[in-house]
Amino acid sequence: MSNRIYDCSLDTDLLTGMRLAKVSLGRSELVVVPTDTVYGLAADAFSPEAVRALLAAKGRGPQSPPPVLIGTVETLKALAEEIPEVAHRLAQTFWPGALTMIFKSQPSLTWDLGETKGTVALRMPDHKIALALLQETGPLAVSSANLTGEPAATTCQQAEQYLGDAVAVYLDGGNSPKGEASTILDLTDLVDTYDANGKVTTTGKIKIVRRGALSPEKIRSIAGDLLEEAN
Repeated sequence: MSNRIYDCSLDTDLLTGMRLAKVSLGRSELVVVPTDTVYGLAADAFSPEAVRALLAAKGRGPQSPPPVLIGTVETLKALAEEIPEVAHRLAQTFWPGALTMIFKSQPSLTWDLGETKGTVALRMPDHKIALALLQETGPLAVSSANLTGEPAATTCQQAEQYLGDAVAVYLDGGNSPKGEASTILDLTDLVDTYDANGKVTTTGKIKIVRRGALSPEKIRSIAGDLLEEAN
């Protein structure tokens, strides 16, 4: 086993791995972290150098900005400028979990995730190791731990085969529980308006950008007709 891989089922490895992961992220280095969907390649979201390294490791350019993982639902308000009412219901139902939502980002944020066109994709993962790391570091730019065009890594060993020395620390959490990437929704078309009694009316449509572990049927159970019909 590589000395960069830390078996998080062992208390000593977990403590050492988490400590080194936090240090490495603070140095704008990359860390592989287990999530509930697939393994993620993580970088400090507020370090342009780290985000560029993440994209380079995957063989991508700035036209493919990474999503951002967050450790609490409350963090959503700090990163997204406009949060439609239905987004709160989706988050309450499916976070932590396999749902990524795209919002208009807070214009005051000092980060460079690539060519985002003023948006940010956010997810709260349902994995104790990922959440523990996020509590220590704050938001992380995270993309699937694979090379572009290759299948997503569902084990830490697969991630290391893809990424090798580009990653400083690998946190091994065993097989990915779902083994399938998150579903991505674009909510940037939605607009909420409120009447004098505070009743909300939402216009626009939610678009499915990528089908994944969360089914359209489950999303529609919360979003109703706001979810765009599949082609």
